[in-house]
Formats: sequence, C-alpha cells, structure tokens
Amino acid sequence: MTAATLAAPDVAAPSFAAAAGFGAFVGACAAAGQLVVQPRMGFSDPHRMREGLERTKSAFATTVGTLTIDSYTRVGAHAAARAALAEGTPLNGYPIATHPTARTRSLLDGVRDAGFPVQVRHGSSRPEAIVRALAAAGLDATEGGPVSYCLPYGRTPLAESVDNWARCCELLAALTPAPRTPHLESFGGCMLGQLCPPGLLVALSLLEGMFFAQHGIRSVSLSYAQQTDPAQDTEAVRALGRLAEEFLPAAVDRHVVLYTYMGVFPCTARGATRLLEASARLAVRAGAQRLIVKTAAEAHRIPTVQENVRALETAAATAALTERPALTGDPADSEVYREARAFVEAVLEFGGDLGRSLRTAFARGVLDVPYCLHPDNAGRSRSFVGPDGRLRWSEVGAMPVAPYSGTGGRTPMTSDGLLAALHGLARRFDEGEAAT
Repeated sequence: MTAATLAAPDVAAPSFAAAAGFGAFVGACAAAGQLVVQPRMGFSDPHRMREGLERTKSAFATTVGTLTIDSYTRVGAHAAARAALAEGTPLNGYPIATHPTARTRSLLDGVRDAGFPVQVRHGSSRPEAIVRALAAAGLDATEGGPVSYCLPYGRTPLAESVDNWARCCELLAALTPAPRTPHLESFGGCMLGQLCPPGLLVALSLLEGMFFAQHGIRSVSLSYAQQTDPAQDTEAVRALGRLAEEFLPAAVDRHVVLYTYMGVFPCTARGATRLLEASARLAVRAGAQRLIVKTAAEAHRIPTVQENVRALETAAATAALTERPALTGDPADSEVYREARAFVEAVLEFGGDLGRSLRTAFARGVLDVPYCLHPDNAGRSRSFVGPDGRLRWSEVGAMPVAPYSGTGGRTPMTSDGLLAALHGLARRFDEGEAAT
C-alpha cells in the first residue's frame, strides 16, 4: 500500500493576492507549509496539452503546470516542427515557437492563474525563440542554464551557450511586464542525471543562479537531483540553501527544487513508486520547496496524463505524511558544502563576469563533469558509488577538491562497474532493499 492510499495532503491554498509570478507562488506555498509538486509533461496537440494542465491543476496536491517543449524546438529545427504539425505527426513536447501565439494563449486561458502558474521546460542551449514565444503567450517562467543546457545535450560550444543565455536572461527580464517577476530555474543540479557527486551539482546550480541574477533575473530556483544516499542528499539540499544565502544578492527571490532521481529508473511499478515516495520524503526533510516528480512508467515510455497525475498525488500524499524535522546542525559543516564552496570560490577567482569565469573554469578543468563527453569538458574527473551509498570522487583532475582516500576510492572504473553503478539504485528499489 502506498502513501497515496493512506492519507491526502492539506491542499487548501494560501493567499496569493500578492503573488507576482512563479517564484512568489512557490514562496507563498512554502510559507504555508506546502510542498509544490510538478510534472514534466508536454504534448504537441493543444487540446491534449490543455487537458494535461487542467488535470494537473485539479490534482489533489499543490501543483504548478508545465509546458515541456519538443526536441525539434529545443535545437531550433522549427521547419521540422512545422512539417510534423502539418502531417499530424505527434511530437515529444509542445512546439511553442511553432504554434501561433493566439493558440498558446487560448490553451492557457482559464487554466493558468495566480494560483496555478505554468513553467516552460525545454533543454535548449539556444533558447531565444522559446523565450520570445513564452513571453508573447503571457508566461514568465522557464528553466535551463548556460552550462546545464549545453554540456549534456549536444556539441554547442560552451562560449556560444553562455552568450545565448546571457542574452535570453536579459530578454526575459525585458519582456515580462510589471508587476510580474520573471523566474528562471537552474538545471545545474541535474547534470547527466546521475554519478556526479553532489558538491559539483550544488556548485553548478548556484553558479547558474548567480549568472541569472547578473543578467537581470530577480527570481530564481536552484535545483538538485536525488542521488544515491538520502543522508548525502539532505546535506546537498541544505548546503544549496545555505550557499544561496551567502552568494546570491539579497534582493533575488530564491527557492530550492528537488528532482526525483534522474538516472536509470526502476522497472517495476512498485520500485518506481517507492523511489518517488523516497524523493518526497527527502524534499520535506531537507527543506526543498518544490519537487519535480517522475512516474511509474519512466523506465518504459512517455507517461500519460493520468500517470503524471497519479505521481503528483502520490508525492503530495507522502509529503503530507512526512514529519518536518527541526533542522539542526550547521549545513556548512558538511562534506558537500565544503566541496561546493571550493568550486564556487575557484570559479569566482577568475573574475566577476560569471559567463567568462565559467568558460575559463571548464577550459582549465577546474569544473569537470564526470563521464561527460562534451568537447569543452576536460573529462579527467571520475566518480564512484561507495559501499555506504555516497557518491564520491575517485579522480579529480585539476578540480579544487580531493579524491576520496578511503576504501574503493582509487579503483579504476571498468565498463562493468559503470553499468553496475548506473543501474544500482533502480535495482535496489525494484528489489525492495533501498533505505527510504
């Protein structure tokens, strides 16, 4: 029996009279003690996309909506998106830059409001057309980043992605009318989905948030993806919140968003549900304000609207059953915080222009994502999952952190070992052995 069958969350909405955008909504929910849950949902057909938003809004949970963009639009292949629509070929997301603005406005009319903001999610290192289209449709929230939407997704040069994202931050700020506040979420805490130790994920998310603020964005969210050990993940979420207080300008609104595990997902419905429930408990216990859910269908196909709604309600019910502990101890005392701060300070030593400093840090291997094949990534770092479940560094190249010196820290990663690490968490949850 899952948590969703045991209890339902208190979803009485707080007052949103003062809400002026996506970040303000999440902040109001957090102040009311409610975890916001969100799907990763996108359909090319406007009627089906509207149904998805309506069902998300009416779910028994505190939700925000999502327009996930299709792959053609992500890479700027707008002619291919137009051809697919003309032929009636379904796409794997909503082609916001191809559908007429009036159609997207009609899709959102009567669904999006102060109590149900909608975020555009995409995956593009060249997001200008997406930003222009979402702003024209009356939206003000999206996500990504100059590093996190460049290195994992293709071969766009990092310097080009940085320039694109600087321009689009400023564009989003200029195109969002007052009193609404444009919102940008860094995808930096989700680099490659898995096997990137939390210190680097936290640092990348924070650095992208600082980059957004430097280019005119006054509301940001910082991401972190659930990894292999709940205690280490709790350290990471708390470290991210602490570092945001220390490094982001005080005037910038911020919150932390947790992603349900982004790596190889359990194959069984029970294992997938257990992992989703574990992420909801982690979000509450660590103090995240928003949770991006995954469904029991993740290992097999694109989820349906109903499967997304079921995941939202399961996560919300689990969160409602989870006690919010009084967080004790200083986040700055954790291993994750120390590593993340070392990365951030090393990047800032290259100068105050964060775009230039990020490019320099990757060029010199000061930032180096393990197992990332992008030409602008040094590729000298390596990680492993220790016997205690924690993700650690085995090789650090030129990065300002030390490799793990305990048992198993310097063992070369073989192809069999990499596969075992990639599938380890899914197997644990499928077999019912994972600690949650």
